[in-house]
Amino acid sequence: MELTLLDEDGTLRRVPMGEAAAFSKPTAPLRSRVVYAAAHVAPKVHADNTPGAPADIDWDATLAFRRTVWSWGLGVADAMDTAQRNMGLDAAATRELISRSAEAAREALADPAIAAVFPEGAQVGDLFAAGVSTDHRPEAELTLDEIVAAYREQLAATEATGATAVLMASRHLARAAGSAQDYEDVYRQVLESATAPVVLHWLGTAFDPNLEGYFGSTNTAEASGTLLRIIGRDPAKVRGVKMSLLDDAAEIAVREQLPEGVLMLTGDDFHFSHLITGSHGGYSHALLGAFAATTPAASAAIQALDAGDEAGCRRILDDAEKLAVHVFSAPTYHYKAGVAFLAWLNGHQQAYQMVGGLHAARSLPHLSRIVELAAQTGNLEDPALAAERWHSLLRGNGYDVPAEGSVR
Repeated sequence: MELTLLDEDGTLRRVPMGEAAAFSKPTAPLRSRVVYAAAHVAPKVHADNTPGAPADIDWDATLAFRRTVWSWGLGVADAMDTAQRNMGLDAAATRELISRSAEAAREALADPAIAAVFPEGAQVGDLFAAGVSTDHRPEAELTLDEIVAAYREQLAATEATGATAVLMASRHLARAAGSAQDYEDVYRQVLESATAPVVLHWLGTAFDPNLEGYFGSTNTAEASGTLLRIIGRDPAKVRGVKMSLLDDAAEIAVREQLPEGVLMLTGDDFHFSHLITGSHGGYSHALLGAFAATTPAASAAIQALDAGDEAGCRRILDDAEKLAVHVFSAPTYHYKAGVAFLAWLNGHQQAYQMVGGLHAARSLPHLSRIVELAAQTGNLEDPALAAERWHSLLRGNGYDVPAEGSVR
């Protein structure tokens, strides 16, 4: 079987399709690392999911995808940037997503097949983490006290579902804070309200330019110092830190200074292979949008690590990273288009569409390279289905690609 690809100059070329990787679902909990995939949402195909319209979500497909992630032994991190939060997913849809996903996690724990791949006695928060921010407030500007109140409102609602809370970086706080001390004061007050340990999230400007200077400085070392002071004040309130700066050296520097028991959850979609496998005398756990696109590979890699096969883990993660580097290429904040595209190729949603119409954010040659890399790295779950769907997209855009095999 051959795959037709589209190059930047508009030229079509044919390459061998290759076989799907022989990844197997786990039969026991993953032990070596804590791993979350930051999941996307699938829109209703017939709905008005155009730019500026409220998100109209295909809940069946969206929740089925989360069950698939859990079946591979990975946790789901939801209502974050991968789910198009602040890029198509409005506040009402965010609240509903968290509620529905938490209930789906509760139901998953009652499924013996899924319960078997999580630790005995696992709770909703072990399967499901959800973002907490201030974005339900429509005002562009909030005072620091209003920001604390907004964080607390979302935190209480998220904790009520049983989810592990992820304190996301707040655009309101980035605008309002005048110093590192302002960040420390806001986070101190919010953490005092938490009833269970939370994950702190540091999102870099590649993902959201509105967050420049977060934690009080554009100097990463200085901002890291602020983050570490926030954690050090009450480490028992912090389960972990997700760093998404695409700067592995900065992540390692913070990781080396974390209090005992506080996890580093890498959000570095460019360097996660060596960060997870281990480097500089330590390792990171993971909370990655890339793992929504490569869930079977992520699971297989940790299974290999559990079996003592560090080299095998590294090979799988190196391949997944090769794909992720392209999916997350600049402008990085449009990576969600690649995640949704791979979900469609792999049969997890009906059409290549996104809320807010953001599936138009990447070019056909960019998508072609995703297909090529996914085929090369074993990240197409059903190569025949993926090829037919990709070729149908090319045909729909006027390219003469002959149909072959079964149409699905």
